[in-house]
Amino acid sequence: MPKSSTLRVPSYRRHKPTGQAVVTINGQDIYLGKWNSAASRAEYDRLIAEFLANGRQLRSEIESTVVEIINAYRKFAERYYRKNGEVTREYGCIKEALKIVRELYGRTNANDFGPLALKAVRQRMIDNGWSRGYINKSIGRIRRCFKWAVENELVRPDMYHGLMAVSGLRKGRSEAREPDRVLPVDDATVQATLPHLTPVVADMIRFQRITGCRPQDVCNLRPCDIDMSADVWIYRPHTHKTEHHGQERLIPIGPKGQDILRPYLLREKETHCFRPVDSEKSRRAEQHANRRTSLSCGNRPGTNRKRKPKRTAGDQYTTGSYRRAIHRACDLAFPAPEPLRRRDGESVKQSQERLTDKQRAELNQWQSDHRWSPNRLRHSAGTEIRKRYGLEAAQVILGHASADVTQVYAERDLQKAVEIMREVG
Repeated sequence: MPKSSTLRVPSYRRHKPTGQAVVTINGQDIYLGKWNSAASRAEYDRLIAEFLANGRQLRSEIESTVVEIINAYRKFAERYYRKNGEVTREYGCIKEALKIVRELYGRTNANDFGPLALKAVRQRMIDNGWSRGYINKSIGRIRRCFKWAVENELVRPDMYHGLMAVSGLRKGRSEAREPDRVLPVDDATVQATLPHLTPVVADMIRFQRITGCRPQDVCNLRPCDIDMSADVWIYRPHTHKTEHHGQERLIPIGPKGQDILRPYLLREKETHCFRPVDSEKSRRAEQHANRRTSLSCGNRPGTNRKRKPKRTAGDQYTTGSYRRAIHRACDLAFPAPEPLRRRDGESVKQSQERLTDKQRAELNQWQSDHRWSPNRLRHSAGTEIRKRYGLEAAQVILGHASADVTQVYAERDLQKAVEIMREVG
């Protein structure tokens, strides 16, 4: 079967009328010099190498616009920023940052995008209400885009150095909004929220509070990832936040954490312990147990279901669905004042449309003050361990390590973590 023309490497040919070597790339004839000479062969090899390295395209001498650079980089970023076959959240942040660049300077010559243009983009982010830390990270993502363009010879080599001259925003020295600190959530607030959660999510919260692990570590927990050979179990997440740095994540699980996990270990080894499908099953069972009418006076269980529901419960919680479940429970545990509260049978959209702008702002502030996110459980565990055992012990339990930590130091830290978890959790 003949190869597609898009996959064929352009051939080295002789141009009979002139006696020169020629190669046709992207429909353009390029003359290389005397046919079959060493110089023409070398020029051919150089052009083909650039052609393949540039995605089977010949580098154009025509200067690109900013929007062309952005589109090319986004295609690269979509392939590069992937984990377990899925695009990571970093790609979404890159798109959000480059969207402002495209809006302000999309049709500008890419070589004319300099430090003043980058500062104008930064000011737009400030005007949009972005936090200072997120703005600094977004500016770094924009620099990374043009660094990639320099690497692929799409812009001038000195352009990236000019963008590096734009310094980051400093605390108290800019108009950018300062983000709120992530503080520990007190145990009384957590206990008030638990009755409004399904047993599965409630156990996820208890487990995370004891171990101090990240929300994604709770969501990714599987029986096959737990070493139960000793009195303190060791959980090795198959994927975690810092794995691309070559770091290994080890989470000790003490007796209290083991008691929480045991009912969830009686399943296939590669099945996630905490699953939305189990939460939905328990929720429906609770509804059935609390029904006020007899089965003869209403629909029997399973007889009034849609054949193709729009959404079904999955086999794994994500950090987003885990957080949303907690937020819904917070709204039940700490209901907003009557004018701001959702009415029975009212959707979220209908509730938002009913409220005035002032009431929406009050509702947002109320939810900000009375909702808590799962990452705060990690701060709570770290604060408690630091208070009882010191800063170094908290760093060990939470998995905070610098890149130059030696293997011996890591082993010593693991032993200390095991001793702490034997007593704490």
